[in-house]
Amino acid sequence: MPVHKAVVKASVGLHARPAAVFVRAVTETGLPVTISKDGARHVDARSLLQVMTADFEHGCEVELGVSEAVIDGSQSRRDAEEALRVLGNLLESQGAA
Repeated sequence: MPVHKAVVKASVGLHARPAAVFVRAVTETGLPVTISKDGARHVDARSLLQVMTADFEHGCEVELGVSEAVIDGSQSRRDAEEALRVLGNLLESQGAA
């Protein structure tokens, strides 16, 4: 499974506006991205409710992933890794959000 680690930089964590921006970006990838922290269960990063209730606070390290099962001829592993990198960069650039 392609994975990418990032640190949540938004001062309010992934709540309200930062969560909405992140979920919108995930949805635009067309991939079923998951997000988790500290070995907790993965939640669907396309779901605003799941992301907001998972308590991804400022400064926590998260792991973004995409299941190998969805990577087929239409989505390469490299495309998935790049999408996760871009999403991770978004989380790390939302410090002022």
